[in-house]
Amino acid sequence: MPIAPAYGILTVKSPEGRFSKLLYLYETHLHTAPVSRCAEATPREQAKAYKERGYAGIIVTDHFLNGNTGCPKGLSWADAMTFFCSGYEAAKAEGDKLGLDVFFGLEYAVRGTEFLLYGLTPEFLFNHPGMDTLSAAQISALTRSAGGYVAQAHPYRSAWWIERPYPVDPGLIDGIETFNAGNFDPEINALAHEFAELNRLPAQSGTDSHFAEQPFTGGVALRERAGDIFDIINAIKTGRVELITP
Repeated sequence: MPIAPAYGILTVKSPEGRFSKLLYLYETHLHTAPVSRCAEATPREQAKAYKERGYAGIIVTDHFLNGNTGCPKGLSWADAMTFFCSGYEAAKAEGDKLGLDVFFGLEYAVRGTEFLLYGLTPEFLFNHPGMDTLSAAQISALTRSAGGYVAQAHPYRSAWWIERPYPVDPGLIDGIETFNAGNFDPEINALAHEFAELNRLPAQSGTDSHFAEQPFTGGVALRERAGDIFDIINAIKTGRVELITP
């Protein structure tokens, strides 16, 4: 079966065995340089890499001001948001040339615990100065009030900057990342999967991509191409996705 433009072939498990089918692949967790200080790939490099690997689209989730941001200190809120959104805007410009869908998101940190926020817009960020200081409950409420979606990223990951390496109250999130390619200990993803099942939370997968040349091993696959980010959100929430994992 050939790979058509903006399609991917995903091998999935079935009761009868393993088979391949044509699906639309979307990256849900991706960073760009210099907006995310930890990233090395530029927005253009990320867009080209995902297009070459058969993905239909990506969600750019750069670190917000309360995370590992590359945003210079001392900027006004408007200038900081202009800088923050520049990664998404450059990736989208390249994606439009290549036929790759590029959607807007962000990774929000609360004392090291991180959340993937989808469904907000750059305009929303510009209109909410100081939103980088909110608690987990506050950012959850604010995002949901705007019609957005909140997923906890890589729960159970332990690092010096993460104050509490555990899932948050499941009532604060709409979904949870049960596979993150940056979790090199498989037990971390296994614990997240168990938590999702126990609390009946929608599961999602993400590469947590920082480098254009790294293996692309995460994301979600849809049966139909997403017209906007809410098609991806709704597919995750209703379980109508295949999780891309190694």
